[in-house]
Amino acid sequence: MKRFFIISTLIILLDQLTKLIFTNKHFGIINYATNTGAAFSILQNHTFFLTIISILVAIFIYFLAKKEKKIRIPLAFVFAGTIGNLIDRIFLGYVRDFIDLQVWPIFNIADSFNVIGVTIMVYLILKGKV
Repeated sequence: MKRFFIISTLIILLDQLTKLIFTNKHFGIINYATNTGAAFSILQNHTFFLTIISILVAIFIYFLAKKEKKIRIPLAFVFAGTIGNLIDRIFLGYVRDFIDLQVWPIFNIADSFNVIGVTIMVYLILKGKV
C-alpha cells in the first residue's frame, strides 16, 4: 500500500499544481474552465451529491486496493483522480479544467488519470490477469 499512497500523492500534487498554474489561462490547448458537474458536464450544479459520491468512490477504491494487489497501481490512478477533483469540489464548489483538445470536453490531470486507471484495469480484466 505504500506504493499506492506514493503514486496517489504524486498525482494529486501534479493535478493541483497544474490547476493552479493554468487558472484563467487561455493559449494553445490550454483553455481554463470550471465545471460544477461530472464528466461531460452532466449533473451540473449538483456539487453536494457529486462530493458524496466521490467520497464513497474513494473509500471503495482504498479498500479494494488493500485486497487487490494486481490492480493496485491503476486503482491508485483512479483514487488520485477522484481525490484531485474532490479537493476542488470541497474547497471551490467546482472542478477546474484546462486541457482543451477541441474534439473532446475540457478536462484536467485528475480526469486523465481516472481514464488511464480504468483503461488499464479493463485491459487486465479482459486479459484474465485479475
